[in-house]
Amino acid sequence: MEPVINVGILFAPEVKFRLNGKFILTDSRRIFEGEAFVKLLDDKPLLSVEGKGIPAEWPLRFDPLDYDTASFDLLDVTIGINFHWERKQDQRFRGSLEIIREAGHLTAINSIDLEDYLTSVISSEMSATSSPELLKSHAVVSRSWLLAQMEKSRKLKHTGSYQTSVETSQERIRWYDREDHQHFDVCADDHCQRYQGISHVTSLAVEEAIAVTRGLVLSYGDDICDARYSKSCGGISECFENVWEPVHHPYLEKVIDNPEPPEGYDTNLTREPAARRWILGQPPAFCNTRDKEILSQVLKDYDQETVDFYRWETSLSQQRLQELLCDRVNVDVGEVLDLVPVERGISGRLIKMEIRGTRGNFVIGKELEIRKALSPSHLYSSAIVIEKGRDRNGIPQSFTLKGAGWGHGVGFCQIGAAVMGAGGYSYQAILAHYFTGAELKKLY
Repeated sequence: MEPVINVGILFAPEVKFRLNGKFILTDSRRIFEGEAFVKLLDDKPLLSVEGKGIPAEWPLRFDPLDYDTASFDLLDVTIGINFHWERKQDQRFRGSLEIIREAGHLTAINSIDLEDYLTSVISSEMSATSSPELLKSHAVVSRSWLLAQMEKSRKLKHTGSYQTSVETSQERIRWYDREDHQHFDVCADDHCQRYQGISHVTSLAVEEAIAVTRGLVLSYGDDICDARYSKSCGGISECFENVWEPVHHPYLEKVIDNPEPPEGYDTNLTREPAARRWILGQPPAFCNTRDKEILSQVLKDYDQETVDFYRWETSLSQQRLQELLCDRVNVDVGEVLDLVPVERGISGRLIKMEIRGTRGNFVIGKELEIRKALSPSHLYSSAIVIEKGRDRNGIPQSFTLKGAGWGHGVGFCQIGAAVMGAGGYSYQAILAHYFTGAELKKLY
């Protein structure tokens, strides 16, 4: 049967919402609609609907009398949390609204049928006017990822704690996944996958893509694939264990994002000379495109504030770099003398980097920790070549980062898949390209 999933949408001291249609407050069985808000008062919920205070207890849950016609709006939802496009939106949702109390804030959770959730995800992750084959392939990827995470969460409840870092006095290796979501299945932002409600569903093509692939997942053996995706792999995809926990998935290995290996390039990017040449070059790849029409399929308006995806460049002053290291990853080595690649993954992404300074050296990893350390939000990618600027008394005054790709680079490359879809590839061929050895399986 089609699952119902719980999505964490909003995390704030106060939740403002609007009930569009009749909803039952389950603890009292009273029916409400209209403008409302909830905030804490002496650790209890202060609920107001249409200006009237309503007695209530935790958790608050509003269930629609008619799932198909009722909806609710959440106001001032933050999207792109900690990324450079962070902003607030009012969003509309189908299904039930639950509001719970978590440490230091309230959390608004949407309970919704999985396929309705996916209809919004596909429209939130990319343009609803994308090519049909891109939409269908992304629907399968998103469905597979979600169901794999739900199964993983069930297993974690039986196996206990989940380790996310290894640290010594000279090294910190940390990875970030979604295991910190204890009270819902997934969140609605880039940390999991974008889900911005039904307001963004603007195309029958999206609904058709969901219907055609209903219940269809990628599988490997008896398992649903943990099907990851990012905006641009940069020409070669990364393997799972170099980004997250040290678990090998055979379907998330090195994929050259081109029909043939590019001539003139050594694609063993774990080697420093090959990685430098690759990152500083422009090897042909599906995701190496400046076609605005194709890019607009994958990139929402706020994503297009970024100009370069395949190759990019940014610089940091000595002072700014020191500030970021202290503020973002709590590393203080004094004045920074060098940023040294220690270990690269198969896509050329740094998975370990040594920060050398006047007060000592420290190694950080994995890729997202490195991206956090070098940007006030998140660096586009850790597939970088680092060049030092002019010295003053032996201290570099700036560092230039020249990079490849956007995101972790594991699995499905959204821009590459858009190019493949526009080029006539079927959604089955797109999935076979990015997920080596995986098969399609219908669950319901």
